Amino acid sequence: MSGRRIAVFGAGYVGLVTGACFAELGHQVVLRDVLPEKIAALERGEIPIYEPGLDELVERNRERLRFTTDVAEAVEGAELVYVAVGTPPTYSGDADLSAVWTVVDELPDDLDRRIVLVMKSTVPVGTGDKVRAALDARGLKNVGYVSNPEFLAEGTALHDFMAPDRVVVGGFDPADADAVAELYSKLDAPIVRTDVSSAEMIKMASNAFLSTRISFINEIANVCELVGADVTAVAEGMGLDHRLGKHFLKAGIGFGGSCFPKDISALKQLAGNSGYHFQLLSSVIEVNELQKRRVIGKLQKHLGRLRGTRIALLGLAFKPGTDDMREAPSLVLASRLLAEGAQVRTWDPVASAVDLLPTATQCDSIEEAIDGANAAVIVTEWSELADLANPDVRERMANPLIIDGRNMLDPAKVRAAGFAYEGIGRPSHETGLGAATTG
Repeated sequence: MSGRRIAVFGAGYVGLVTGACFAELGHQVVLRDVLPEKIAALERGEIPIYEPGLDELVERNRERLRFTTDVAEAVEGAELVYVAVGTPPTYSGDADLSAVWTVVDELPDDLDRRIVLVMKSTVPVGTGDKVRAALDARGLKNVGYVSNPEFLAEGTALHDFMAPDRVVVGGFDPADADAVAELYSKLDAPIVRTDVSSAEMIKMASNAFLSTRISFINEIANVCELVGADVTAVAEGMGLDHRLGKHFLKAGIGFGGSCFPKDISALKQLAGNSGYHFQLLSSVIEVNELQKRRVIGKLQKHLGRLRGTRIALLGLAFKPGTDDMREAPSLVLASRLLAEGAQVRTWDPVASAVDLLPTATQCDSIEEAIDGANAAVIVTEWSELADLANPDVRERMANPLIIDGRNMLDPAKVRAAGFAYEGIGRPSHETGLGAATTG
C-alpha cells in the first residue's frame, strides 16, 4: 500500500502519537495545532509530552512529518483529516466538544475532492450523527465521516498503536470506512467494522468496564483488610479463571489520568441525559474517590495526629511511564495531608507538581524526599522504588514506616529490613504463606 496523505488536527498526546505512528507506517502526515509555540517547538524537535520512545519515533520520521498552525496548509492534499483534539469534562460532567466543533467549522467550503473526517478524539455517543448533520447543512456532501476511537495507554502508547488488540472503525459510508481500515493494513490486528454510534460506545464502554474492575478489586481489598485476607492472593486466584482474566485486578489507591475518570463521567452523564440512571458507574466513581483517601487512615493508625509529621509521597504521576498529573491520586492525598498539618515532600522521576502543590516540597531524589520522614508512601509504582526497603532508607527516615499504595513490595522482606509496613488489602501482620502459589 502506498502512503496516504493525512492531516491530524491537535498536536496533543493523542495527535502526536497518532501522527508519528502513521508516519512510521509510511504515510505523509501534517500535524496542525492552534498554538504557535507548540508547533515551533515541534519543528525544533522538542516533544512537549513524556512518552517513552516518542521523541525517537518523531525524529526517525522527520521526512514524513510536518507541523503547522494553518488550516489550509494542513488540509491541502489530505485524503483523511483526523480529529485528535481534547474533549475535557465540563462542570456538568458532559464532554466539552468545543475544540471538535472548531475543527468541523474550519473545514473549507470549497473542497473539490472527497476527504474523510476521522474522529480519534473520545466523544459521546451521538456526536457522529451531529457532525454529519452539520456537514450536510453546509453542503459538504464530499466530506465523509468515520469514528476511529483510540485505545492508547500512557507509557505504552506506541506499542498500543502498532500492536493493538483491535482497530475499531465505524462509518456512515462503507467506502469511507474502507479508506480508514486500509491505513492499518500493515498491522496484525482485527478490524472491528460497525456503525458510528457503536464505535463511539465501544470506546466509552471499554474504559468504563476497566474502571469498574479497578474499583471492584479495591472494594475487595478493603474487605480483605477487615477479615485478614490478602488481596494479592485473592486477585491471583480470581485472575486464573478464564472467565475473568487477571487484567486490572490490582488493588491500589485508585485510578486517575485523563481517560478513565473523564470517560466514566461522560458515559454516566450521557445515560442521565437519555433518561437512564447508570447506578453502577455512580458507585465506581464513589469508590475511586474514597480509595484515594484511605492512606490517611493508615498513616493515622501508626502516627496518630499528622500535624507536624513529615510524609514522603513517592510518585506523582497517575501511573508510571508518564508525566501526566491529571486526576492523579497524589494530588488528593497530598492535599489531605497538607490539610491535616503534615509537611509533604514529593518525588517523581518525570512529573512535576510544583505549580499544583505549591506548599509541598518537590525533591530531586528519593533520598532527599525520605530524609527525616515519619512515613514514606508509594503512590506510583515506578521501578526505582522496588528497592525502597534498604538500610540507607531505614537510617534516613525518622520513623521507618512504608505505606505501599500499589502493593509493589514484599511485606515479609520489608518487615525483615526493619520497617513497619502497610499495603492495600494486605494483613498488617505476618500470616502464614501470604501470597497464593500455583503448581
